[in-house]
Amino acid sequence: MQAMIPFPEISPEIFSITVFGMEFALRWYALAYIVGILIGWRLVVAAVKRPHLWRGDAAPMDVRAVEDLLTWVILGVILGGRLGFVLFYRPAYYLENPAEALQIWQGGMSFHGGLLGVVTACILFSRRRGIPWLSVADVLCMATPAGLLLGRIANFINAELWGKPTDLPWGVVFPGHYAQDCPGVEGPCARHPSQLYEAGLEGLLLGAILLWLVWQRGALKRPGLVTGVFFAGYGLSRFVVEFARQADAQFITPDNPMGWVVQAGGMGLSMGQLLSLPMVVLGLGFALWAQRTRA
Repeated sequence: MQAMIPFPEISPEIFSITVFGMEFALRWYALAYIVGILIGWRLVVAAVKRPHLWRGDAAPMDVRAVEDLLTWVILGVILGGRLGFVLFYRPAYYLENPAEALQIWQGGMSFHGGLLGVVTACILFSRRRGIPWLSVADVLCMATPAGLLLGRIANFINAELWGKPTDLPWGVVFPGHYAQDCPGVEGPCARHPSQLYEAGLEGLLLGAILLWLVWQRGALKRPGLVTGVFFAGYGLSRFVVEFARQADAQFITPDNPMGWVVQAGGMGLSMGQLLSLPMVVLGLGFALWAQRTRA
């Protein structure tokens, strides 16, 4: 008999209350965003309070500027993440239903879109404040993996973004008709817990590497180095995990059961892989360029 792990009975909602006939709920996914942003904010504050971490032993901004930056980042994450999901994953649907494009409470966020939103916010904030944008990008990249770790755990709790069917002993039996719709599988269908793979690689491992570089190796003295390692590390982690992650339903057809968006000769790339490859190339470019800078 195949070994498999039943999905733990964890409600996506932490608690809910009814006020004047309207129900309000705090969900694990929302809490992951909130706590991830707060942890990231405190990491950035800690970094700017330590001038010796920076080039010339002088932080490029103060704590008050970090508080202003937090507002820009929140807007970048939410608007960029939602618009990225709309444009990258379901453009046809939202062209027919444009009023739903900004209804984030219905779910649907894209990391790559959120990243582009934060990059835009970073550049605009830096120009407004007269701060080198690469230094701002470095501390934001240092702080991001904490949110990725919590967000992927919340994806697991929500039983979403699960992986492909597997017979490995740690395969998880996710609930729901679509999760159990596995052609050729009799009985319960176990899938890769790809959300936890991503939590471990994008959040825990990448986060530990970046913190080590900043606090032990003086990486902030070389603007662009932390940004480069983050981009390359996330892109590589996501590219690898995509081999075990189930493609989004809108990309799967009878002629394309793997959900590839680019394919040739019996091989292909998922949308996540296609969006991650430029990150790897850009990240390596940033890291190599930063290494040439005198600390």
